[in-house]
Amino acid sequence: MASASSLDWTVFVLVVGLRLVVPLFIPRFPLPAILAALVIDGVDKSIFAAFTDFPLDNYQSYDKALDIYYLTIAYLSVLRNWRNPFAVGLAAFLWYYRLVGVLLFELTDARWLLMVFPNTFEYFVIALEVVRTRWDAARLSRSALLWTAGLIWVVIKLPQEWWIHVAQLDFTDEFGELVTEHPWVWGVLAVLAVVLVVVGRRVARGLPPADWPFTLDADVIAARVGWVPRGPVGVAPTGVGHLVEKVVLAGLVTMVLFESYPLVEGRLSVVALVVTGTVLVHAALALRRRRAALGIEVVVNTVISVVAMLVFAAFATGQPRQVSVGDVLLFAYVVALVVTLYDRYTARREACAQPLSA
Repeated sequence: MASASSLDWTVFVLVVGLRLVVPLFIPRFPLPAILAALVIDGVDKSIFAAFTDFPLDNYQSYDKALDIYYLTIAYLSVLRNWRNPFAVGLAAFLWYYRLVGVLLFELTDARWLLMVFPNTFEYFVIALEVVRTRWDAARLSRSALLWTAGLIWVVIKLPQEWWIHVAQLDFTDEFGELVTEHPWVWGVLAVLAVVLVVVGRRVARGLPPADWPFTLDADVIAARVGWVPRGPVGVAPTGVGHLVEKVVLAGLVTMVLFESYPLVEGRLSVVALVVTGTVLVHAALALRRRRAALGIEVVVNTVISVVAMLVFAAFATGQPRQVSVGDVLLFAYVVALVVTLYDRYTARREACAQPLSA
């Protein structure tokens, strides 16, 4: 990249910056932010190919890391915004199932694993957030939630994962070749579009009355359903279960990023130990300080993560490791963001779930 022009760097910083910043809006505006992240993820490589001369040999690794980044925030937003315990549990299963699959893929490079462990979580969250724009999704039955997840898994994600990761086909290239050789495909697509419009209108007429006017703001929805804190919001959850989940979540996310990140090498067991120690340090310090503004807390926790990671890495390896400042900051920021948002959103959730008399 030494010969890259200023335009190359401008495009690169803009696209990667969007992929880092847009997901931060998911907790408050879940549906538009997730869709925006999905669109940016779909076009970023094409933008780089069209407007820069950067080599894209290793970009797939960065792309997967950025996907995990925004989906982690999406999962944490589920903890913040959803009040149906079964829906939250189902989303958690889908998320951790995919996360384990991605880690196995990174360790084995067996692409079929991404089909066995499809990213059903992403579309499941989108589906429920579409419902929540006008209806109270907490009223959905367990069977409705299971059917939704199952249909997404089988009808949408399995074919998509096979297309992308097993067959390794590019939709733009394949579609362009198809319509060039068979122009009648446009007619079929036009008929299909008309059918979808007719079916959509019929389905819309059969929907129950809306619970509230259309909104994309999770806090507006929370106010309408009473999912607001009914008591003091603690600094951080203190239960063993919460601590274990933080260790597992931060550990899996960091290990996936570590395995997909081409600039660092090391043993995965060391990564797990370092992250576990860092999360425990955060848990101990969180009990002894007051909550600050979110941005300040992320910065403070990132600094804590940097120090803790360097200390635990030296302890685990028996010697100080020579790593770049950028690499340390990257992983420290991810762990700090996971810990900060998890603590805030689970504490808020517990306060929202308190009885009205509290």
